[in-house]
Amino acid sequence: MKVGIMGGTFDPIHQGHLLAAERAREEAGLDEVWFMPSNTPPHKPNAPKATAEQRLAMVKAAIAGNPFFRAEEFEIVRGGTSYTVDTMRELKEREPEVAFHYIIGADMVQYLPNWARIEELVKMVTFVGLARPGYPSDVGLLPPSIRDSVLSASMPQVDVSSTMIRHLRAAGRSIRYLVPDPVLSYIEENRLYES
Repeated sequence: MKVGIMGGTFDPIHQGHLLAAERAREEAGLDEVWFMPSNTPPHKPNAPKATAEQRLAMVKAAIAGNPFFRAEEFEIVRGGTSYTVDTMRELKEREPEVAFHYIIGADMVQYLPNWARIEELVKMVTFVGLARPGYPSDVGLLPPSIRDSVLSASMPQVDVSSTMIRHLRAAGRSIRYLVPDPVLSYIEENRLYES
């Protein structure tokens, strides 16, 4: 079985995340995509605005009804800082028969050489790098040891981010159609991201 891992803070999950997961699933021939909210991401200096439980609830609301998508609580349950290499080592031990693919945006592709223990990580996963507005996705610029573990996938250019959504909410503006309707309802009911 081929499984894509879509990691992130998902603060909140939005249409761009869902579109990226669907494009990666289709282009890399994945059987499933697991959305895995991070507990404490190492590269984001500002802590998530929503709690881990709220972010997980939004993921579950967003992907309900898609038989190819599932929420994976692994990093939240484990707690602490989430390094991809540690997570993937433990997932490989738990699911040795699964061929894991880690889905990232083009902005992260060029940053891969800086990831913690990348040499170990590329032996465990294949990366699926998705085109993203304003970022070159030239895999050829990567060191050969990393380059051979990266697939490129095309993606419609949707310029939406969780940061933009939080700013719009804080300003009292609409985020409808930027997030799935069940996520919008959850955000409004829980008064998330208000100023």
